Amino acid sequence: MSGLLGAGYESSDDETPTAQPTRAQPKPVNAAPDVSTEVWSSISRHSAGRPNILQVASEMQIMLANPTSNALTYNATYDNLSRPSQGPVNPFKSTTGNALKRKNVPTGHAEETAMSESTFKTQHRTFQSLGYTKDPSLNGAYVGNQDAVAKYGGKDVVQIRHTKDESAVIRAKRQRKGDSSIVDGEGAYLGPWAKYTSDDVAYERAEAAADQELASDEEWVEEGLDPLPPPPKEATAYAEDSNASETTEFHGASEFDYQGRTYMHVPQDLDIDLRKEPGSIQNYAPKKLIHVYKYHTKPITSLRFIPHSSHLLLSSSADSKIALWDAHHDRTLLRTFSGHNKAVTDTDFHPSGRTFLSASYDRQMKLWDTETGKCISRFTTGKTPHTLRFHPDGNEFIAGMSDKKIVQFDTRSGELTQEYDHHLGPINTLTFVDEGRRFISTSDDKSLRAWEYGIPVPIKFIADPSMYALVRAAPHPSGKYVAFQSADNQIVVYAAGDKFRQNRKKGFRGHNTSGYAIDVAISPDGGIIASGDTGGFVCFWDWKTGKMWHKVQAGGEGTGAVTCVAWHGQETSKVATGGLDGIIRYWD
Repeated sequence: MSGLLGAGYESSDDETPTAQPTRAQPKPVNAAPDVSTEVWSSISRHSAGRPNILQVASEMQIMLANPTSNALTYNATYDNLSRPSQGPVNPFKSTTGNALKRKNVPTGHAEETAMSESTFKTQHRTFQSLGYTKDPSLNGAYVGNQDAVAKYGGKDVVQIRHTKDESAVIRAKRQRKGDSSIVDGEGAYLGPWAKYTSDDVAYERAEAAADQELASDEEWVEEGLDPLPPPPKEATAYAEDSNASETTEFHGASEFDYQGRTYMHVPQDLDIDLRKEPGSIQNYAPKKLIHVYKYHTKPITSLRFIPHSSHLLLSSSADSKIALWDAHHDRTLLRTFSGHNKAVTDTDFHPSGRTFLSASYDRQMKLWDTETGKCISRFTTGKTPHTLRFHPDGNEFIAGMSDKKIVQFDTRSGELTQEYDHHLGPINTLTFVDEGRRFISTSDDKSLRAWEYGIPVPIKFIADPSMYALVRAAPHPSGKYVAFQSADNQIVVYAAGDKFRQNRKKGFRGHNTSGYAIDVAISPDGGIIASGDTGGFVCFWDWKTGKMWHKVQAGGEGTGAVTCVAWHGQETSKVATGGLDGIIRYWD
């Protein structure tokens, strides 16, 4: 240090240094601490086991320093500063030769190991389930619970999986699931709550029942088992409709007017032109209730205005009835359609309005004549149809089923022409886009799929961990977007073009839909989007800004959720709503 203080600083440039002015040389400073002879004798006696003499001197200096001093009198080393006050010494730096490898991460030493993602997930699941896993840095070694290693022989969760024979024996010990039509008593439905029996009598009985159930249970498909031949059509009871006697009743004052025209004739004695193009006038959010339709005794499941003119309103209900109402004049009940023996799930008008389709929990889909009420044809696959939509050309329709399939029927021949089988859950919505060349489907599997019409391979698959089930859909009149009711209390918007991306800028919130499949409807001019609410409200948002205009209380206290919303195609602000109370309300 004395040399450093006595040296003069010179320029680092290549130029010739300028002459430095002469100055007095400072007196050398002795910076070494004073150490007594006892210290050096102690050092000489223990130098064989000490790494550094200066270190010992520093330690002695600390011991001899004034304990009340706030300044260090020596340059402390990193080891001295980082040495713990209690406990073992630094394991990464030792004089015994047993030191660990030098740290390359703040918490220790980590080695790079090549491992596939599936292997990592398997070992991770093994550690979570069994408490041990393989040591990647040492072959044959395990970390974790060594007792579990000895018990299971070090196998991972994939290796200790039951074989097919063992699985069959375990399933044979289970009770039969029972008949879903029997509530209590012998043979009652147990489903996933069926217990496993251990006594011999029950075991033999369950073993024989399991073999029979393997062929009939659709949800369980075991590889390597030869399926039994399908049962005859007579045994399924789906070949013939259990309620083939469809009836209809006209409720109006007169079925024909003075010129012999039925209610299918578009009225021209109103102060509005019902023949103009829908969406040609601006729409506004309704504010007051103008009429109440009462006929249904159970919740409303769908509301549909007849295409183009919207002078007729079609409603369906869980009471298995379908009703046709007059949207103008006296707003009376015109005709009822009876033919289903269980709740109706969905309806859809033919593009011309002359016929319409209905789907029901009785596993039937029926085509009705709107004018006469006659049932033209029936369609079924043996499964429950949840939703159906006419193709824009009107000759075919698609239906989303409870068995995860989308089926396509020809209304002229009644034949099943195509199946779309890629979803992993029951179908919720079907929406035609691109003038019928494509359609979008959503399902309980929380995914969205886009299809080319007639080709059973999806062209787009959208599934994200943050997505919720999309339960209802409405196409935008521009044809560029489709709005979906999401199960997380919001309405999301997807593009209907080639990319089918979600429009993150458009989201409509502020309502509650949890637990219900609540309709979403867009005004004919595309400016307002509407939705029901579990609290009995109807909510209206501005399409461009996402701002909620207002909420309308669509029922009294205790009336339940509003599940159906439909915009009139020709009026400026008329909307029909229906809910759990079975009453249809007309707003303006």
